[in-house]
Amino acid sequence: MTDEVTTRYVDECLSPDSRLRGIVRQARFPPRYTECFGDRLMPRPFFISKTEIRSSADDLAAIFDMLVSLPRRLFDGDIRRYCSALGFDDRRAALMQRLDGGRPVMFGRSDLYHDGASLKLLEFNVGSQLGGIDQAQVLPPLLELEPFRAFAAEHALGYVHTGQQIARALRAAAEPVARGDEPVVALLEANGALGPLLPLMLSFQEMLRGCGLDVRLGEVGQVRNRGGKLYLDGTPVDVVLRYFSVNQICQDPLGEEALEPIVRAHEDGGTVLLTTLASFLFSSKACLALLSDPRWRGALSAAESARLDRVLPWTRNLECGPAEVAGAAVDLIDYCRDNRERLILKPCNDFGGRGIVVGWDATDREWAEALLAHCGKGYIVQERIRQRREPVVDPSTGMRHDWVAAWSVFLTPDGYAGSHVRALPAGHQGIIGRGANAATRVTGVFHYPAQDSH
Repeated sequence: MTDEVTTRYVDECLSPDSRLRGIVRQARFPPRYTECFGDRLMPRPFFISKTEIRSSADDLAAIFDMLVSLPRRLFDGDIRRYCSALGFDDRRAALMQRLDGGRPVMFGRSDLYHDGASLKLLEFNVGSQLGGIDQAQVLPPLLELEPFRAFAAEHALGYVHTGQQIARALRAAAEPVARGDEPVVALLEANGALGPLLPLMLSFQEMLRGCGLDVRLGEVGQVRNRGGKLYLDGTPVDVVLRYFSVNQICQDPLGEEALEPIVRAHEDGGTVLLTTLASFLFSSKACLALLSDPRWRGALSAAESARLDRVLPWTRNLECGPAEVAGAAVDLIDYCRDNRERLILKPCNDFGGRGIVVGWDATDREWAEALLAHCGKGYIVQERIRQRREPVVDPSTGMRHDWVAAWSVFLTPDGYAGSHVRALPAGHQGIIGRGANAATRVTGVFHYPAQDSH
């Protein structure tokens, strides 16, 4: 069901003399953001009840607690067994434990679909290598325009600025090093990765600088460790905002050697690494499969299980052999083959929509071949969530069209850190992936008091 605020906004956009219909085109967004996303913006922002988005964030924070406790709960604290169960090789396992300081800081982005009743969790990206934080830049410029400002005032719209929350987390992490001064932040990518991502990174930098932070862009191999502190182009760095991954380090034969100055500076207390590679112990989609699988539910409380059943769709590691489905033991491959139109295959440790096989877009033969090809090779299979249709008025034609959306919810140590949306026209083939589908459009999210919802 479409919420009341969205209905009112769309109705206003449909009126012949609408002052809201073309509001996104009128807004003046920051230059780097415009260069990166100007031609990919939705014609309107999205709206959600503050109660609903905050409740979802609370669910996600509780699921984060479950994720980071999986080694203790399921494997008696044996990280080697845990890594083996998730399919991590010895090199990756060693890297993720290089700075294992216990419980990771809560930092991440969850991707969710709204099924018309509630938000359902598809993926949980734990760590600081997050796309979409700069979509908060959509919101303030809209409020500078009188027609939208009037609509926002009428419906008491508000938002949480993701960039400001991340800036706050960076300042807090850097406090032992910066000691009250504004920290210097190095946003570091893997060697060779910054160039292709430069427009995105410049937009991130623009947003964080707008929050008052001195942010420098670089790659792992560009920093130098001098006396236990990192330097980038001769400038001392207080905190590293990590955008490189375990897989990227392992793609480089000398990856550990390049990483060592950063690790040493963190250990010596001269420069803080936010977040460490230990985050990847809990970011694999296979972790959600462990939480979903009834074989492991004995390690969870009844309240935790009820929360997972409400939020997390049916998810299993794709393995050849028996599995429990609806209380019955079945052959998992046979079950998946028979239920193609309601299932999706995803690689456990990739991102941006890469490697995904969509059951309902495949033929029976393509689906069967994909199941056999990926069985036991680091894939999950997940239940399809049929998304609520989101009405959007085309500013050029004045016609209403339905879209489907992926909602992202950000978490930092202070909790809920804002949300943004990626969307596709309803009926469009493929998945809503970050960069995986050229038709994907983006926007920010406003929230409203609960009394405005049905």
